[in-house]
Amino acid sequence: MSTHLPFSFSPKSLATRFLAISLAMVSVSTHAVSAEEWDSGVRPFLGRHCADCHAEGADEGGFELSQLGDDLTDSAQFARWEQVYDRVARGEMPPADSDQPTEGQKRDFRVALSRPLAEAHAAEKATVLRRLNRREYQNTLNDLFGTNLDLERMLPEDARSHEFDNVGEALGLSDVHLRRYIDAARAVLDAAIEDFAEPPKVEVLSAWYKDSREAEKHVGKAWKLLDDGYVVRFEGGGYPSGMLRGSSVRKPGRYRIEITGYAHQSEQPITFSVGGVSFARGSEKPIYGFYEFPPGQPTTIELEAWIDERYMIAIEPYGIFDPGRYKRDSVEEYGGPGLAIGEVKLEGPMVDQFPCRGHQMIFEGLDRTEIEPSNPSVRTKSWYRPEFEVRTENARDDGRQVLARVADKLFRRPSSTEELQPYHQLLESQLEQGESLESSLKTAIAAMLCSPRFLFLQEPLGELDSYAIASRLSYLFTRSSPDEVLLSRASRDELARKEVLRKETIRLMADEKFDRFIRDFTDSWLDLREIDFTAPDAKLFPEYDSFLRDSMIKETHAFVREMFDSNLPIRNLVKSDFAMLNRRLAEHYELPLVDSVEIQKVTLPSGSVRGGLLSQASVLKVTANGTNSSPVTRGVWVLERLLGQTPPPPPPGIPGVEPDIRGATTLRELLDKHRDSDNCRSCHSQIDPPGFALEAFNPIGGYRERYRSLGNGDRPERQVRGRRVGYRLGLPVDASGEFGSGASFANFVEFRDQLSKQDARLAKAFVTKLLTFATGRHMGFSDRPEINRIVQDAAKEGYRTTDLLHAVIASHLFQTK
Repeated sequence: MSTHLPFSFSPKSLATRFLAISLAMVSVSTHAVSAEEWDSGVRPFLGRHCADCHAEGADEGGFELSQLGDDLTDSAQFARWEQVYDRVARGEMPPADSDQPTEGQKRDFRVALSRPLAEAHAAEKATVLRRLNRREYQNTLNDLFGTNLDLERMLPEDARSHEFDNVGEALGLSDVHLRRYIDAARAVLDAAIEDFAEPPKVEVLSAWYKDSREAEKHVGKAWKLLDDGYVVRFEGGGYPSGMLRGSSVRKPGRYRIEITGYAHQSEQPITFSVGGVSFARGSEKPIYGFYEFPPGQPTTIELEAWIDERYMIAIEPYGIFDPGRYKRDSVEEYGGPGLAIGEVKLEGPMVDQFPCRGHQMIFEGLDRTEIEPSNPSVRTKSWYRPEFEVRTENARDDGRQVLARVADKLFRRPSSTEELQPYHQLLESQLEQGESLESSLKTAIAAMLCSPRFLFLQEPLGELDSYAIASRLSYLFTRSSPDEVLLSRASRDELARKEVLRKETIRLMADEKFDRFIRDFTDSWLDLREIDFTAPDAKLFPEYDSFLRDSMIKETHAFVREMFDSNLPIRNLVKSDFAMLNRRLAEHYELPLVDSVEIQKVTLPSGSVRGGLLSQASVLKVTANGTNSSPVTRGVWVLERLLGQTPPPPPPGIPGVEPDIRGATTLRELLDKHRDSDNCRSCHSQIDPPGFALEAFNPIGGYRERYRSLGNGDRPERQVRGRRVGYRLGLPVDASGEFGSGASFANFVEFRDQLSKQDARLAKAFVTKLLTFATGRHMGFSDRPEINRIVQDAAKEGYRTTDLLHAVIASHLFQTK
């Protein structure tokens, strides 16, 4: 049966229609500031206090006053004026060595400039349609239809704006998007509509390394076979790998995995990873988790994981090595620790609900029956797939009822008959062409999944109605469509009441899907999505491994979660007396042993350099390349992510400063020369201090007093995995600096302590990030008064994290477009 969409729903025509809708909703501002407004309070101030450095021909910092026009509808002009306002407000301009205006003059200047900036921004900010990004689209369909498809992979990557990939202005819509949406819709419907009359049979696989093909090659050499049938591996990674062929699954799904084993010839537990490997998918090797076996009697660990078709289990020991592996004939000679692995069992695919939610949503109330095969005996054949038909006396009316039910779910609010009319027509045209009711429904529902009402959040200009608030709440906290509770609240218009909104916020934060918020918000805000953008140089950082990489991300997610769970003061973002650690992180940070592979809250020793985001390995890795760190990159990261200040780009023609991994010169020394330029000094006075402080940490988050190099320096005695390291210790690290205010710090700890006292500034930046993520809109000039009010109200309780979140939800900015 054909499920192709008719021409009226082709990608090209849909794209044209969406573009027309978008343009129709954009109100173009023609706001331009009058000469009188500038002459009264703006230009006189600039002439008296800025012209010496920024007049035509004296463009210090790459900035000329002649570049400032008065048309604030021009985004470049607006950004220039906003920059001028901010630098005067922060006291950065005029510079300290210039004649200073009085406080009254600065106040009058800010008042004169703030009104036109606020009006211009307010006229533009509510005009952008907000599309679901890839992650939201995937979550929504999988949640509504009960599927588990990797739809993100099918869609073009979303652009980012102000760190986030859910900001409407960056989420365009192209013909490519629409073609992919049609493909994704068909994939979801095919996966959701069951083609079996009974739940799939749960199968149990049992596999042992001793019975595998690899055992014939490696037992007695790299692997050791024990009398109890357990195979011991003395090293992880490399060859031979931990691939277990007998564990390959035939059907994708969620599997329960049991692995039995113990630490062999060891007094300490041995850590190992459980992952997947497939010859069909090549380099894609997901890790399902890290676990450990204690010494002594065999122990069984259990986990659940989604395993794709033709993937098999791979078990890799961590932290042990066999130094003489290539120097002997038999593994029997080796008496070091090893991981003894016995039976591995897989049970699945596990089915939570049959038929799944999508199937029930579509066929509820319909008589869908298996078509009797002409030869009933074929039902016993492995290749047999039953066919079904929907028995109905009135396919048109039954189909309309289905479309109304599905539309309410997909469109996140009740749909009128008029709004459903195009889908009714599509359903009926398919029926008239001889298509079955099931096939016709699939075509009409696929069209719904490609429609603006599904792909875009329906947010009316001005005050949001309860359904729009329900969607904002849900896409913030669960990253998916509103559940029945929220929609029920919306239908009674209860979300307009503050106490109900607060109660729903608390409920959604307790939902298991709140983990999606922690991951998506944290990864965007802190740029953790770039954790694998660079690979640390194996010679400079041989201790970097998959266990450390996995632990890095988990640490930061757990830390942000703890900030919300315990409603901690915002200063903990910079300085906390605890860290979220496991054994691998404690080892990496040279802290007292944590006796678990699981992340847990640990009280830090007095005087520790750890605690807060700035000393976490994930943050330190994404702000460095694979060989060395850059004070500029890290300084910009601190300003943007924690302090809410975006430095301007470097002036044209100014080359970047690159680190020297040979160890002859530090980047700090190069920056000292770089700042001699007038064009660079003003910005680097803000960027460099936090960047210099973070030089105390290497690109994988280790604390350092000297730089590592591949050239000059002393050879350390350190060994990693039984081999002496190949790097050298070069020049000493200087983590001192001076703030623009004149206050100085001697090391990272002093810097951290001073930064942690800027509670209000940290809270303001954090609230701005939350609002951007929650509304899908960048916070601009006209939003500042409301943000300032939220922060000021939170001061009395110490700027606590969850209090700030509740204030964001209750704010006018969250509840309006």
